[in-house]
Amino acid sequence: MNYEQPKNPLHGYTLEQIVTSLSDYYGWEGLGGRIEVRCFNEDPSVKSSLKFLRKTPWARKKVEDLFIYTLAKYGTTEASEGDEIEGSPKSEE
Repeated sequence: MNYEQPKNPLHGYTLEQIVTSLSDYYGWEGLGGRIEVRCFNEDPSVKSSLKFLRKTPWARKKVEDLFIYTLAKYGTTEASEGDEIEGSPKSEE
């Protein structure tokens, strides 16, 4: 049975998709600056982040809230080359 969830902005997204999208969009350093957890700041990886977030509801909530905010404010979680995101560190090339 397929249940529609029109009021749930996270419907259809897995936690892995959310973490991957945010890390691609903000970078691990930017993500760690927004959400102070070790899995984003010390040797970050999607796998370690998923393990931590699945066991830690308060951190998962912060990640989900950032994902919803990013979608609402920027309309995407895919950064284009040259995009500057408010509050994110500028990369020096």
